[in-house]
Order: sequence, then structure tokens, then C-alpha cells
Amino acid sequence: MMEIIKTLRGTYDITASEINYWHYIESEIIKLFEQVDYTEIRTPIIEFQELFLRGVGQGTDIVSKEMYSFKDKNNRYISLRPEGTAGIARSFIENKMYAINKIHKLWYKGPMFRYERPQQGRQRQFTQIGIELLGVRDPRADAEVISIAYNLLNRLSIKNFILEINSIGSSNDRINYQENLINYLNKYNADLDEDSKLKLQLNPLRILDTKNEKIKEILYYAPSIQDFLSDESRTHFTNLEEYLNIMLIPYRINLQLVRGLDYYNDTAFEFKANQLGAQDTICGGGRYDSLIEKLGGPSTPAIGWAIGMERILNIIKNNITLQENYIDFYIISDNFAQSQKESIKLFSQLIKNNYKIEIDLTNDQLQKKLKKANKKNAQFCIIINSSDLDNNQIIKKNMITGEQEIIHRNSIM
Repeated sequence: MMEIIKTLRGTYDITASEINYWHYIESEIIKLFEQVDYTEIRTPIIEFQELFLRGVGQGTDIVSKEMYSFKDKNNRYISLRPEGTAGIARSFIENKMYAINKIHKLWYKGPMFRYERPQQGRQRQFTQIGIELLGVRDPRADAEVISIAYNLLNRLSIKNFILEINSIGSSNDRINYQENLINYLNKYNADLDEDSKLKLQLNPLRILDTKNEKIKEILYYAPSIQDFLSDESRTHFTNLEEYLNIMLIPYRINLQLVRGLDYYNDTAFEFKANQLGAQDTICGGGRYDSLIEKLGGPSTPAIGWAIGMERILNIIKNNITLQENYIDFYIISDNFAQSQKESIKLFSQLIKNNYKIEIDLTNDQLQKKLKKANKKNAQFCIIINSSDLDNNQIIKKNMITGEQEIIHRNSIM
């Protein structure tokens, strides 16, 4: 017997038992995006590796440890996208979208890839849905995208989530802050784990979101980014707080919140749920005013967020029960050629009239076919017997009441 080929570790199939939940989540999200006038954009799954090296940052875990990269047959370095924002920024530049409109409100959905240790809420292939608002520096844009995420989580019946916000300032703010943070942490170099020592060299801000309890204790008395914000960044953050209060969106300030990508500046935020264990972030985003210029485009302020579909799915499956699918007509025929031809003809007619239908293609006994119709939640069964067809008749059975009637073969609709 041949060895069975299985999925790669960190990937999985979405089968019939889950697909309805995916459809539900996607439909609710798309309805909201249409309501707030965001337009879908689709970018390739593969990009030149340079896009993520320049955009996401070589010192990030995503690029240095987790990205799937390879050489193609033309000896070019290619990567499977680990996130969606860099590809959209590239598309914005390449398609000269800035010359069409000043402001663009976009949404996207698709698979992303990161070589991580698989666990609940974290796969090596995962699906993200996100939005990007390009062309606006005003903190009202920050409030808008946060409000969309907040309303989305409520629509999906997700309970007990909290919004955390922070300002990581401008690039100059962070340079000044990093110098002070490095000086502080160097005093505790002997107590730092290897991961923190590496981050201290490559990306010191990433130490702030450590999961190591000992490092958290060290950071308790560390300098705060808030003490190094410029007047502009401080005013931006204060205005955002005011807008969130106006919209009655509860939040808390988390001074350790920095996000994992180098392109962020000023506003950073995460929505967290307590139903996922260690992987409690279900939506994250922030402002990235320098990314597009860094990739060769015009200076364009921007802000966005992404939601992990698998993490949302894990919560929703425990919170809601979806309505069962149904079909209008389940078509059954006996095993004679005349009846089977009639069943195919009827199947074609019902499709044209937009009914939800299924035709039984087995040679099972009638009672077994009726049981399958019940299992499919069929409203009606059409039973075609060759003896009835001789009189141009078929049987229409109401699967809810159990009543059935003999009707003309052409009068089903």
C-alpha cells in the first residue's frame, strides 16, 4: 500500500465541518467594509524578497527567522508574503495610485506564510483580513480604522476583548528613546536571555513585548517611550484618545506595546481576547507614514490593521451556532434509465430557476435516499418512478410535514 501524503506541519485543510464558519466570518467582514466604502485589493502571494527586507525590516523576527524565501530559476530571491501591508504599499507605488486619488481606503484577504512553531491560533500558512487607509495623517484616520475593527469584533459576537493603544513616536523619537533604553538594559546584560541580547543589538524596542517574566521585571523601571515623544507625536496621540472617548470605544494604554514590524510610527494598537491563551492578540495595526517613501514612492501617510482569521474562528466556534444549511429540492429516481434521464432534466431546470438542489446519484433503496434527504435538510423531495412517468407524473414530498402529492412532471415550480 502506498504511503499516504499528508499536509505540511503548520498547515491544515478547511473541510465541510468548518467552511460555513469561514463563509460567515468573511461575509460579515465584507459587508462592513462595503458599508464604510473600503475597496478590495488583491496582491500576489509571492514577492521579491527585497520588498520585505526594506519594508518589514531585516531585524524583525518575521524577516530574520520566519520568512519563506528561495531562489527561483532565474536566480532571483523570492519570498512568500509574511504579511499584507508591504505588498499593498508596493502596489500603491507601482500602479501610481497616488496620481488617481489622494486618499485610498483598501481591504484585502488572503494567505500569509511564516515559519513558526505551530500552536493554537498560529499556523505556518494562515489567513489575514485587513484594511489600509492611505493618504491621511490626521488622527481621525487612526480613530476610523480602530472603530472599524471594534465594530467588526462586536458584529462577530466576540466577547471580553480589550483595545490596547500606544504611541511609539516618530523615527527621531525612537532613536532618542532607544539610546536611553540600551543604556538602561546594558546594566542588566548578565540577566538578559539570549533572545533579548540579540534584540538589544538589532531591534531594542522588540524587547518591550517580551514574554519572559524575568525580563518584564527588569523593564518595569526602564525608561518610557512617552517621555521621549515630540510635541507633534504627543498631540497626535492625545487627539486619538479624545476621538476614542467620543466614539465610546474603551481602551487602555500599554507602554510596552510596540508591534513587530519596523515600519510603524506613532500609533500602535492591538485588540486582545482572553479566550486564546498565550496567543491573545486577534487584531493588530498601526501607523506607517514612512513605508511608501522607503519603498520608492512619494511621501504618503498611512494606517491599517490585520485580523488573523484562524484566531477569530477559534473564538467564534465556541460563541455562536450557525443556522443549518438547507436545500429546496432533493431529487430521487428509481434505477431505470427513463427515470434517471428525467432526474437530470429536472436538475437542469431547477438550476436555471435558482433553487438550491441536490440529485441523488446512487442506486440505494428509496428509504435510504429519503434519510439522506432529511440529513441534507431538504424542504422537498422529488421522487421519480418510471411507472409514474408513463402518466407524466412525479411525486413531490414535503419533508417537514411528511405529506406528499402526485403532480404533473412539468408543474413542480
